[in-house]
Amino acid sequence: MSNSNYNSRIKNFYRMTIPERINALEQNGLISEKDATSLRLGTHTLKLKGADKIIENVVGVFGLPLGYAVNFLINDKDYVVPLVVEEASIVAGLSAAARIISLSDGFSATGAPPILIGQVQVIHLNDIERSRTKLIAHKQKIVDLANSLEPNLLARGGGAFDIEILSHRGPETQEEMLVVHLLVDTRDAMGANLINRMCEGIASLIEDLSGGKALLKILSNLTDRAIATAKVTIQIEHLTSEGYKGEDVRDRIILANDLASVDPYRAATHNKGIMNGVDAVAIATGNDWRAIEAAVHAWAARDGQYRAITSWRKSEKGELIGEIKIPLNIGTVGSGISNNRSVQINQRLLGSPDSIELTEIIASVGLAQNFAALRALATAGIQANHMTLHARSVVAGAGIPANLFDKVVTKLIASGEIKDWKAIEIFSSLSKDKKVIALPHGRATGKVILLGEHSVVFGQEAIAFPIDLIANTWIHEHKEGINIQLPSWKEPLEVNENTSNPILKTTHSLIESLGLGTKSFLIKVDSEIPEGMGLGSSAATAVSVLRALNTYFELGLSDKEINQHALLIEKTAHGTPSGIDNTMATYGFPMKYKRRDLEPDFQKLSIKTEIPLVIGLTEHKSKTIDAVRKVRLLYESNPKLYEDIFNQIGKLVTAGICAIKEGNLSELGQLMNINHGYLNSLQLSTPDIENLVNIARENGALGAKMTGGGGGGSVIALCPQNEQQVVESITQEGYHALLIGTPQT
Repeated sequence: MSNSNYNSRIKNFYRMTIPERINALEQNGLISEKDATSLRLGTHTLKLKGADKIIENVVGVFGLPLGYAVNFLINDKDYVVPLVVEEASIVAGLSAAARIISLSDGFSATGAPPILIGQVQVIHLNDIERSRTKLIAHKQKIVDLANSLEPNLLARGGGAFDIEILSHRGPETQEEMLVVHLLVDTRDAMGANLINRMCEGIASLIEDLSGGKALLKILSNLTDRAIATAKVTIQIEHLTSEGYKGEDVRDRIILANDLASVDPYRAATHNKGIMNGVDAVAIATGNDWRAIEAAVHAWAARDGQYRAITSWRKSEKGELIGEIKIPLNIGTVGSGISNNRSVQINQRLLGSPDSIELTEIIASVGLAQNFAALRALATAGIQANHMTLHARSVVAGAGIPANLFDKVVTKLIASGEIKDWKAIEIFSSLSKDKKVIALPHGRATGKVILLGEHSVVFGQEAIAFPIDLIANTWIHEHKEGINIQLPSWKEPLEVNENTSNPILKTTHSLIESLGLGTKSFLIKVDSEIPEGMGLGSSAATAVSVLRALNTYFELGLSDKEINQHALLIEKTAHGTPSGIDNTMATYGFPMKYKRRDLEPDFQKLSIKTEIPLVIGLTEHKSKTIDAVRKVRLLYESNPKLYEDIFNQIGKLVTAGICAIKEGNLSELGQLMNINHGYLNSLQLSTPDIENLVNIARENGALGAKMTGGGGGGSVIALCPQNEQQVVESITQEGYHALLIGTPQT
């Protein structure tokens, strides 16, 4: 049915964590790897410098949630629709409505032609009919002049093409006036500015022809020449709701819409519900939702009474037929789009539609939102549906497994306490196996290396700090075999030795070594730690999984044994790691670390003064195994030269430990700067890393350097007094920043 290269149906999208949703969108081909990374790191959001180009007197950027509604099938093409909205239940309600409608062949939509009207008000006329006749006689001259003012629009196939003339009498002045309507095809632009320029430009000609005076020269937001439509035909078997037959739901929806067709009090709420979806798409795609609102409400009262802009009726076959007609002036190009990376991502998500296709999408969303609202009102009621959606969100956030998900939701609603703790309490009471709890079975922290990257691989000391980003792991019952699901995977994969996937092979070896190979279970990992950023993501995941297995199966592993197993996993991932990442993930305290042949030598650092660090993230993932191999090749090409460099880095670490103990942050910052220079000499830096280092230093950081393997990834900056300024400066340049602090010990 669909002629697109992806499917808008993403199973259990609402139950996924944020990283899982982004991964699902990327794996389904809906967004690119670059856009996915931007969403993960938050670098897509509008920055202060960009905001300052859009409006005046900018002091900040105000955030609203961005969500994606799935399941839309419009004109036999699949869409996942971006929505910017703060009201709960809209995104979920639209996805559910679109799913029902997709079962009945989806939406049939006709786009709005991109026609706007510019108005020139002409006053002080001596002979209004004579003026009208003369203006009509010179219509082409007026149109040609308007087009000469916007040649680029004409070249794109748009431009002015006609005029209309209306007459009015002012109720206060009783003066007769003419209004010249200039009809303009704006193509893919929203067109407000170009319409206004055209009206200004033709005003003097209109004055000469009419003998009057041009007063107002401005566009009209009543876009009644740009009417988009969407239509659905829903079989009654898809309308059945709990406690209601399909026929009953159909008839109730029709009756509810009938009230909005005759009663302006109901119509106002009815149309507001439609605009919940329409406005959300308009904002997400960079369009003027206020202009759309004005047009829709004026259109709804075009015959003198305010009414619903949708209609619902029964077909001869008994199906439910719904239709919307809505005025839409929509743009897909312009400064509001080009200056906002979030809008650009959302436009690409929709397949970079032209303005006409985008009106088809928005009209369909409006109709879906109306169907969702009417269906809820006609059955259990809006509040009950809101409560259910909220409860499902809470249960999903509590990590309740699928086999008891719906039961926990039902009992949670009945309890009246829609809270995380209550969901966990209900789940624990329902679970037959008391070891299975909704809280993670295993968790581990990420890390930053303050001083000593790479030299630690060659026997020197290093300093590492934990960060407040966590990898969590749950163990769930499974019918057959052993499966594992990581955040970047759409579905769980079976763990076995007959695979080329190194993660599955390593997991299989680990499970066999722990004596768990004959059991059946699912390992589910959810991590807050960005992958490939040098923050210890893989080690934290390994330790989290080990701790989960240890807890769930009561293996009795010590921290030392967990660390040893995690090191073996790290060797598979990174070749010859130092072991600092897995040791930090296992023990989770600030430490001095040195690699040893048999076991690592590490000591907890005593920190007397808080050490506030800002992490700046590039958009480029780094591979530790590649960086370690690169440094190894450099060393082997000239052992004496590079051994001297590693020794110098080792001396920086020794000095850094003293600076930490003494609380001398100024010296610690200088040591970080010098360490970065050595890492740069190892050819591990990138233009983005150098840019982040410079931004931090220029904004008052005492020290800034890359952290982790290099070749991309992250930078850390020591900012005891001006951390917020550094964070803001990094984000203004389009990067993502995190603020962490090391507690005093």
